[in-house]
Amino acid sequence: MSIINEIESIIKEAEAALSDAKSEEELDSNKNNFIGKKGKLTQVLKGLASLSVDEKKTVGKLANEAQAKIESIVESKRNKIKEEFYEVKLKAEFFDVLRTEEPKEKGTLHPISQIQYEIEDIFTSMGFSIMDGPEVETDENNFGALNFTEDHPARDMQDTFYTKDGNLLRTHTSAIQVRALRNLKPPFRIIAPGRVFRYEEVDASHENTFYQVEGMVVGEGISIAHLIYTMETLLSRVFRKEVKTRLRPGYFPFVEPGFELDINCLVCEGKGCSVCKQSGWLELLPCGLVHPNVLSHAGLDPKKWSGFAFGLGLDRLVMMRYNIHDIRYFQSGNLRFLGQF
Repeated sequence: MSIINEIESIIKEAEAALSDAKSEEELDSNKNNFIGKKGKLTQVLKGLASLSVDEKKTVGKLANEAQAKIESIVESKRNKIKEEFYEVKLKAEFFDVLRTEEPKEKGTLHPISQIQYEIEDIFTSMGFSIMDGPEVETDENNFGALNFTEDHPARDMQDTFYTKDGNLLRTHTSAIQVRALRNLKPPFRIIAPGRVFRYEEVDASHENTFYQVEGMVVGEGISIAHLIYTMETLLSRVFRKEVKTRLRPGYFPFVEPGFELDINCLVCEGKGCSVCKQSGWLELLPCGLVHPNVLSHAGLDPKKWSGFAFGLGLDRLVMMRYNIHDIRYFQSGNLRFLGQF
């Protein structure tokens, strides 16, 4: 048998063997039997040395065509095997994406979200409206309109993250107070829950990302008595009992007078722990009467209108509610922790 006849015979044999392959592994094995390093076509071509120059050209061309044809058959068969595999898999594992299925494990709301919704219900029952605002704010809304001058030292206490265009990640939800003063006509009562950011040294009671509920009441004849009553009502309903509090002077540029409302630490019951820094008290609720400059900046006459404002730390409130010892748990993504709520 001549080399040309051998090559033609190998092509027919290869076509039959490759067509019968049932898997990609079998297909690759058959391919190697014909055009691998020790394949039949490879072995035949080793006899080219004994041929004349013209015969070498003819046989070489035929050999290249044979190899190309075998590779084409392999590729075609490979695609067919894959199509058949996925067709069987689709029939066996068909899933209707529009069909409602019960999840294997039901998720839960984050504990901060749970308390936020509870607080919203408490305040709406007292006639408050809920407002929202962007997390990326202007310097004017976050500081300027709240009586922070450009060189005000209180800015250092609320160092934050700035964007290239001069905006910043809001350091408090008080920025929403500014939006309320611009867009609402007094009298009004609003709360503004949301996420805030600060460049903090993180520890058991401080995070660089946390949550607040800001509140503001503007009307005629608003006094500190209204503020204290509202705060005590809130805390007694959140903790479902009377809570020991104290009011001490505090400085915030946007309120005058300003106060810190502290709560007796419920984690250690006032004995002292890492959460309250061994003091027995936890700073929970900065508050005070709205500063006349803030009212004037919004175009309101401070001789006619007055109001109170407060900022409630949601994370710390949840810590007191559930006796949680470290604020960092909330951002940890630990499902074993979060699933308890």
